[in-house]
Amino acid sequence: MNDRRSARPITLSIAAVERDTGLSKDTLRVWERRYGFPQPARDDFGERVYPIEQVEKLRTIKRLLNGGHRPGRIVAMPIDDLQRLADSCNPAPPRSAPDAAAPDLRDYIELIRSHDVDSLRRALSQSLLRIGLGRFVVEVIAPLNLLVGDSWMRGHLEIFEEHLYTESIHVVLRSAIASVPSADVGDRPRVLLTTFPNEPHGIGLLMAETLFVLEGARCVSLGTQTPIWDIALAATALRADIVALSFTSVLTPTLVHEGLAELRDKLPRSVELWAGGAAPVLHRRPVADVLALDALEAVGPEVRRWRAERG
Repeated sequence: MNDRRSARPITLSIAAVERDTGLSKDTLRVWERRYGFPQPARDDFGERVYPIEQVEKLRTIKRLLNGGHRPGRIVAMPIDDLQRLADSCNPAPPRSAPDAAAPDLRDYIELIRSHDVDSLRRALSQSLLRIGLGRFVVEVIAPLNLLVGDSWMRGHLEIFEEHLYTESIHVVLRSAIASVPSADVGDRPRVLLTTFPNEPHGIGLLMAETLFVLEGARCVSLGTQTPIWDIALAATALRADIVALSFTSVLTPTLVHEGLAELRDKLPRSVELWAGGAAPVLHRRPVADVLALDALEAVGPEVRRWRAERG
């Protein structure tokens, strides 16, 4: 007869915890010594194994770290306190898009959570057709990104659900970009888009590309995580007029600032370097000869400024 009390608890190896949480093995060991958490058991071979409850807490800690919190403050906190901290530090984004006819943004979240990918993409496409591509990017996708990120931070969305959303946005925007007719402006400026190494998030990059295309620019995207030297090589090979980079809060301010300075030094002076996204250091510590965009809406005016100056 099975005795549930004798069943072994679910545990994960340190490699599995690293993979599932994004926290390195070295970080886990340092926290164990310094903060007393996590507290792994040992398997029959003496290797660390982590109870599933501790893994869930580590995921919450990782979300808070991504939001700017310091490990020394939060690692030793009880899970309930961590959840309250996440709730207090992340006020809910707007419930609705500015257009009264658009669906409540939380309707999209429910479609994500129900895993109804077809309905999600259909709803996004219908909103795009109703209000136009430019407004769709600025008024729907931008605040929806905040809402999805907030829901993940609070633990209301799983990682795979966030990935379902991201892939749906890529499908909808790529299709929309392909349908934009060519503008009679000589396909200038030529814009190269990418992110720095260790910056894996590409939605902001795609949103910027959409707005560039609507202004008649010719865009080439390298996707995410391109080494700095390769960005410079690609800019020369593709005769880029502008190199546009997207940032989230993943990279440290030092990496952002030093990386931009290095890339600016490697690019020809005739190539403009633009940077945008959710990295406050872009505006707190501006890099010489780097244009830091305050918002997506700045893409259009800056493209028109470039044409007026460069012709």
